[in-house]
Formats: sequence, structure tokens, C-alpha cells
Amino acid sequence: MTTGHSPPHPLKGRIANSMGKARILLEALPYIRQFRGKVVVVKYGGSTMDDTGLAESFAGDVNLLWTVGIHPVVVHGGGPQISRAMAAEGVEPRWVDGLRVTDEDTIRVVQRVLLGEINAEVVRRLGRHGTRAIGVSGLDAGLFLARPKDPRLGYVGEIVSVNADLIRRLIAEGLVPVVAPLALGEEDGAVYNCNADTAAAALAGALGAQKLVYLTDTEGVYRDLDDPESLISRMGRSELAELIPRTRGGMRPKLESIATALDAGVKQAHVLDGRIEHALLLEIFTREGVGTMIDGDGG
Repeated sequence: MTTGHSPPHPLKGRIANSMGKARILLEALPYIRQFRGKVVVVKYGGSTMDDTGLAESFAGDVNLLWTVGIHPVVVHGGGPQISRAMAAEGVEPRWVDGLRVTDEDTIRVVQRVLLGEINAEVVRRLGRHGTRAIGVSGLDAGLFLARPKDPRLGYVGEIVSVNADLIRRLIAEGLVPVVAPLALGEEDGAVYNCNADTAAAALAGALGAQKLVYLTDTEGVYRDLDDPESLISRMGRSELAELIPRTRGGMRPKLESIATALDAGVKQAHVLDGRIEHALLLEIFTREGVGTMIDGDGG
């Protein structure tokens, strides 16, 4: 007795899988159209940089954004790498109120690691994926000017102005800028180390970016840090303003810098878990996303 159904064909599974991939591409298409020609500033750091697989995933994501006509700008950090380099060179860290003092010995290590190692490696990896990337720092053409954040901290800078014309020209040439968060002293002409989160926010604001994206070591933004079920998928500026005073730890300066960027005209900000492969693409090109989106036009 037959059932009227043919036996399973070995190609059916492969066809179903291919159809699933096609649906993903169709879902991404409206977002590609919407964001084509727009600037997306991505702060890249944390464990994403130390894990080879995640670093390759990130490079592939940036290459895809660039290939479809979106303009990614990468601002990278390097705190853990700087700490390791300081230990290897016998430079003893000093701290004030939990913040590392950046003296003359330290700023030399910072400059070498950020420019000579991390920046060059990010550019190299993007290039291997076919992206025309170029490494720059806040020292180039006065991209970032800074003043001392606190005299007790030495060469730790607070950015006071951004020369976004340099980045606009690189984008116009079809290049992907990879930016090290160093700055030139506004008054003394010294080299200052700046927080990569605030540097990315300042640059995104100066460029009028469509998106500012933070790749972090957390799923996103929580209403309650002690409640893993309180992850926020999407919120507006008013909710962000209410949340900032209640947020503690490293997330608070991120949210403060996001508020500053939105005030400067950035349309949307995202806090993503960089430990998820292709998090950047999943957040930008799918309805659900994978982290927290803060809408600059929302209430």
C-alpha cells in the first residue's frame, strides 16, 4: 500500500536550507536600500578583538556593509592590549579614583600599541576580506583635539573638537577609515589617550551618522543589571534619559556618550554583544536585531 508521497529526496534538505538563506537576503534588502549611502560608526573592542573567530566575523560584516554601499567607520579600543604591553615592558600602572594614570612612559606604550599594533592589525584583517581600509588616528589633520580630562590622570584627554572633513574625504574616496582614539592637545600639542566610546560618539555626531554601534561584552542594555530578563530591545531618548542615572559600572559612560551623539544628530545607536558572530549584520539587517537600539527620533 502506498501513501501517495514520494520517498525523501537527498536534495530536499539542501533546497530548504537555500530557501531559508534566500528569505534572509529578502529580509535584508529593505534595510540595505534604507541605509545605502549612510554612515555607520562602529566602536570595536572587548573580547571581539582578542578572539580570532570573532575578529574574522567582524571583518566580514564590515566588508559586507561597505560592499552594499553603506559607509562604515571603525573606532577601536585597546585597553587590555595596552595593559599587557605595559606589563611586558615593566611599566607600573598607577590609579586615581579607579582610573589609570597616563604618564609619559604610559602614553608612549599607548601610542605604539594603538597605532603600531591594533590599528594596523584591524586594517590588515579588513584588507584580507577585500575592504579598502585605511588606518588613521585622532592626531591626523587634527581629527581630535582634546584637553586634559583631569590633571591627576596625565595624558588622558577629553575631546573638545572633531575635524570630520578628514573622514568625509576618505569615505568619498571609497575607503573605510579605522580610527585610533588618540588626540592632539588643544593647547599643549601633546598626545592624549581618549576613551574609545566617547571618541566614537563624538565622531558619529560630527559626521551626522545614521548609526552609532557599540560592540560590547554584554547582550545589550538592561533596565535592571541584576535581572537578566530585563534586556531592552528598543527604547527612545526619554527612556534613555531616565535610565542613565540608574545605571552603574561601565555601561553608564556608554549611555551618556550615546545621549551626546543623539543630541548631535545621530539617528540611532545600538549596544550589541560582540561575542555573537555577525552581530553587526543581524542588528542592522533583521527586524528583531540582537541587542538594544536607542532611537534618536523616539520619545
